[in-house]
Amino acid sequence: MLTSLLSSSSSHTLVRLINSKTPISDFPLKYTAQLSKSVSHSVSGGSFSIFHSKNPFLSNDSGRERFRTKAIAGLDFGGFESAQSVLEAAGVLTGIIVVHESGHFLAAYLQGIHVSKFAVGFGPILAKFNANNVEYSIRAFPLGGFVGFPDNDPDSDIPADDVNLLKNRPIFDRVLVISAGVIANIIFAYVIIFAQVLSVGLPVQEAFPGVLVPEVRPYLAASRDGVLPGDVILAVNDIELSKTGPNLVSEVVDVIKRSPGRNILFKIGRGQQNVEIYVTPDENSDGTGRIGVQLSPNVKISNIKPKNIMESFSYSGREFWGLTSNVLDSLKQTFLNFSQSASKVSGPVAIIAVGAEVAKSNIDGLFQFAAVLNLNLAVINLLPLPALDGGSLALILIEAVRGGRKLPLELEQQIMSSGIMLVIVLGVFLLVRDTLNLDFIKDLL
Repeated sequence: MLTSLLSSSSSHTLVRLINSKTPISDFPLKYTAQLSKSVSHSVSGGSFSIFHSKNPFLSNDSGRERFRTKAIAGLDFGGFESAQSVLEAAGVLTGIIVVHESGHFLAAYLQGIHVSKFAVGFGPILAKFNANNVEYSIRAFPLGGFVGFPDNDPDSDIPADDVNLLKNRPIFDRVLVISAGVIANIIFAYVIIFAQVLSVGLPVQEAFPGVLVPEVRPYLAASRDGVLPGDVILAVNDIELSKTGPNLVSEVVDVIKRSPGRNILFKIGRGQQNVEIYVTPDENSDGTGRIGVQLSPNVKISNIKPKNIMESFSYSGREFWGLTSNVLDSLKQTFLNFSQSASKVSGPVAIIAVGAEVAKSNIDGLFQFAAVLNLNLAVINLLPLPALDGGSLALILIEAVRGGRKLPLELEQQIMSSGIMLVIVLGVFLLVRDTLNLDFIKDLL
């Protein structure tokens, strides 16, 4: 099953996609690296993604800043003004869910295992059709999806001892079905990267000193005091920002947050000249300062196209392993700092918001958004938690250790049902919370 909740495991990388306008690959020379389960009687497959950010590659100094730097706590979804970018991001997320569930479905179908349901979303059915004894449906809550098996369905006319029921298959067959969703996401991530390399090339970046100001919100402090979109902040209070790196944005944000109502001197690079501007941050409700800008690293992006098919595989493999490493490292950091990370977990609204921001930039970012999200879902779904693929694999491992003796059916169902309920409750909570944190919703309230 796949559930769309997002955690630090991928936002760390996805935020890079936004701020640098593309996620950037590790390349030689001067280029630097920037880059599930509904209990419908026995269920597998699903989409589960968690999102939160540790590196402030794209940042905003206000409550919006929390979306950019903290990844999802305090969201600013400026990308939602573009319906097309929102639809593109939602399409990417839906496509990834379908790929994940198709992995489970095909692994079962090709082994002759009975499948009863294929669903995108959870909860009440919005639309459905039946084909070959399988119910295909779209459901109300866009928190992921699932593939259902008739193993313990009281309404099924399939005999309980049928060898083609999933529960009656050997351990290897069941492991293959449960793992297939994750495998499908991993393969799809590589295919996306390979398609990007072939079509538009691999994005690489060259970093320059300072922090770029891509966007200035009207009527707020920066706009009132003369900061313009496209400006580059070269110094803050006479401290030069001569170095480059992911912490540069957060350093500027920290100065702004600490200075509500006090003048900050910015040295600005504007075209061929430098100007000095005093900006007085407004005060947020929590007492921190805000000036109403979007900040990102000052980088120049270019695409490198492979000269031949072998180079395409080389570029794709390098980028794939780089992104995978980022996702795994970020997930590790999330668990090592879970007390700080838990509040930054967000759901599908946050995923689509990030995707919409990426989609507005260029197609490179959308490619990498899709690849990173696939990898994130794959890793998260392998966690040994009830309602995730990893939870089902853990139960099979227990069975193998017990010499092929399964846990009592009632106990297994209680474990999985509690996990599913927890995921749905958490997902709905995050859906509501993230929606209420959207700027235009706040304005309405």
